[in-house]
Amino acid sequence: MSTEPTANTSIFRRLLDAAGWPVLLVIFIPIAIILQYSGGGATAIFITAALGVIPTAALMGRATEELAARSGPGIGGLLNVTFGNAPELIIALIALEAGLHEVVKASIAGSIIGNILLVLGASMFFGGLGRDEQKFSARAAAAQTSMLFLALAAIVMPAVYELVVGPEGLPTPNQAIVNYGSSVETLSVIVAVVMLGAYGAGLIFSLKTHRRLFNPEPADMASVSASWSTRKSVTALAIAGLAVAGMSEILVGSIEETAQKLDISEFFIGAIIVAIVGNAAEHWVAVLAARKDQMNLAVNISIGSSAQIALFVAPVLILASHLLGPHP
Repeated sequence: MSTEPTANTSIFRRLLDAAGWPVLLVIFIPIAIILQYSGGGATAIFITAALGVIPTAALMGRATEELAARSGPGIGGLLNVTFGNAPELIIALIALEAGLHEVVKASIAGSIIGNILLVLGASMFFGGLGRDEQKFSARAAAAQTSMLFLALAAIVMPAVYELVVGPEGLPTPNQAIVNYGSSVETLSVIVAVVMLGAYGAGLIFSLKTHRRLFNPEPADMASVSASWSTRKSVTALAIAGLAVAGMSEILVGSIEETAQKLDISEFFIGAIIVAIVGNAAEHWVAVLAARKDQMNLAVNISIGSSAQIALFVAPVLILASHLLGPHP
C-alpha cells in the first residue's frame, strides 16, 4: 500500500500546528524592517508589521504548549498570557509616548472584549467540532471571572466619578477644573495600585494556594506530552517576545499616517487591529488547545488574558502615563 496519504496527512497536521502555516508569514518580518528603514509607505509598513507579528506569536504558542504539558494549563496559561500580552503592553507604551491616548484606550477595551467574545467563542466552536461535549474546571473559570469582574469594576470607577462629579457642577470653573482633573488623576493612580495588588493576590491564588484548581487532574495529563525541553521552550518564548516587540514598535510608528491615508479612526485601529495583533498568541493557542480537547488551557488563556490586561496591563499604563507622553 502506498504511504503517500500518510505523508499528505502528516504535512496537513504540521500546517495546522502552531509552527505550521504561520511560518509562511516570516517573510513579512524582514519586509517590514526594510520598508521601515528605506522610507516605504506607512500603509505597507503597517500591514507587513502586523503580519510579521503572527509567526512569532505562533512560536510563543508552541513554546507555551510545551511548557503547559510539563506544568499544567494553569501555569501554561499564565505563561501564555504573560508573553502574549507583552506586544500589547509595548504597543501601548510606545503609543503613550507618542501621545496616542485614544489608541491605548481602544486597544485595552478591544483586547478585553476580544478575548472574552472572540477567543473564548472560537475556542468553544472549533473545540466542539466532532465532539459531543467538552469539559473544563468550573471552579477555575469562576475564579478567573471573579477577578475579571473586580477589574472591570475598578476600571469604571474614574468614569463614574467623572459622571457624578464633573467640572460643570463645581462652583468656580477655573479653579474647579484644575482640582477636578487632579482628583481624577489621583483616583486613577489609587485604583491602579489597588488593581496591581489584586493581580498579585490572584497570582498567589492560582499558582500557590489553589494551584489544584488551575492544573489538570493526572488523568488529563496523560494525554499531553512535551517534546521540547524546558530550556528550549523558555528560550523560544524569549526570542519570540523580542521579535514581536520589534514588529510592534514598527507597527505603532505607522498608525497615525495609516489612519489618515485609509480614512479610518485611530480608535478603530486600536480596538480592532491592534487588539487582534497584540493578542494573536492567545487567539491561536486557545483555539489549538480547544481542538486538542484541552479546554482548561483554552479557558484559562481567554479569560485569564482579559483579567491580566485589566488587572496588570491597564494599571501599568495608567502609572506609566505620568512618565511618558505629553500628559497623563
